[in-house]
Amino acid sequence: MIKVLFFASLREKVGCDSMIFSLDDVTTVAELKKALIKYDPQFIPVLEGKVLSAVNQELVNDNFKIPDDAEVAFFPPVTGG
Repeated sequence: MIKVLFFASLREKVGCDSMIFSLDDVTTVAELKKALIKYDPQFIPVLEGKVLSAVNQELVNDNFKIPDDAEVAFFPPVTGG
């Protein structure tokens, strides 16, 4: 099981800030995104666009292998000025 967190505009689009998700056949961040979209199509506009990912508070790419009991966070790209 992993905890999935959504931040900023992603949280608003999804309608929740977190959820618990089973890792059954999911091993990477990319597979998690696909599994979330299959679970609920509302994730399509959130996870298919530009989104940053972090596992246990470290930025990762889509090929990162998710350990069991991890915390995975998705958030929009941040711009500064």
